[in-house]
Amino acid sequence: MQDLALALALAAYNAGSLIPEAGQLRLPGVAFALVVLQALPLTWRRRWPVATYVVFIGIPRTLYDDLGIGFAPLPLASMIAFYTVMDRSSTRVRWVVSAITVYGVGRAALLPGHTPYDFFVGVLEFAAAGLAGIISRTRRAYLREVEARAEHAEAERDREVALAAAQERTRIARELHDVVAHHVSLMAVQSEAAASLLPGRPAEAGKSVQIIGETAREALTELRRLLGVLRGPADPADPADQAGRRANTSPSPSISRLDPVLVPVRQAGIAVDLRVEGSPAKLAPGVDLTAYRIVQEALTNAVRHSGAGEAAVTVGYEPGYVTVSVTDTGNGPVAAAAARPAMPAAATPRDAPDTGGVRPAGPGGFGLAGIAERVASCGGSLTVGPGQTGGFAVTARLPTP
Repeated sequence: MQDLALALALAAYNAGSLIPEAGQLRLPGVAFALVVLQALPLTWRRRWPVATYVVFIGIPRTLYDDLGIGFAPLPLASMIAFYTVMDRSSTRVRWVVSAITVYGVGRAALLPGHTPYDFFVGVLEFAAAGLAGIISRTRRAYLREVEARAEHAEAERDREVALAAAQERTRIARELHDVVAHHVSLMAVQSEAAASLLPGRPAEAGKSVQIIGETAREALTELRRLLGVLRGPADPADPADQAGRRANTSPSPSISRLDPVLVPVRQAGIAVDLRVEGSPAKLAPGVDLTAYRIVQEALTNAVRHSGAGEAAVTVGYEPGYVTVSVTDTGNGPVAAAAARPAMPAAATPRDAPDTGGVRPAGPGGFGLAGIAERVASCGGSLTVGPGQTGGFAVTARLPTP
């Protein structure tokens, strides 16, 4: 539609430019017909650029010059068609068409009533049109290349995030495996104790059986959580890592014991304030470990990326839930993400548990992805974004038995 409008406008221009000279033209009726025929083929210039320029426009223009009609309008239609050829044709075609154009301009300059000056003017006109077409072609190719590179970089980044999420799921599963193994070991010990207490001490044996029942229920809860985490293929456990975990007899990480996390952060120069709200309650081992890891990951991000001087950790207990919040006064992952325009919806505030598309907190790090995976493993909710008073805030609300 645009090309049709252009063709009609140029046809009107060509015809209008002949009206003041109509009395001096040789064969005025033929002249008007030829200048209109030079413009109308522009309607098909994008579909058949070479045919439109060489045949449909070139032939009427050549006839106009050969008939010696006299005054000729500016060859805008020919220049636009030549521009289209330079913009949309292969290199070989462009060279051939350029040679034909130079020949046509030179031939017209040798006709009676023309001078060498006309040749140079014609060459300059078509050279300008051809250069504009080449620039347009080059710019379009550059934009395609930039888009392809951006798509490749986006795909590579998504692959890295997916890999990091899978690694985090494997790590969480291993930790939950340790929790379940601890419960099973406890049941084995209590069952042996109950067997040794029967039949002489039935009351004490009954307590052991009660402990076995409670531990079994907790183990089942952790097993269900473990199966939820393993929703993607996990890497086989490293034998050396397994041996190291078996040899480790240190207490399991717990939200009630945060000094191992807070002390290094304070030594790094960030003043961390810990606040506990509500009445601390016993948490399921998986939830307790998840809450601990969230504080650990959030404070690690604050040290690495935020440039903050202060941070606050709040642990809130309420019936059925525990809320863990970590805020800082710096820029947090927002600064690291500034080089990347936006994170997908999965990483925006009010994040849903399904956070497989969460972006990393910064270059080379996947702290937010890890936090999101841990919250998802417990069926909780996650909020990530700027704090109410500036800085950055990570808040997770985890269900408790």
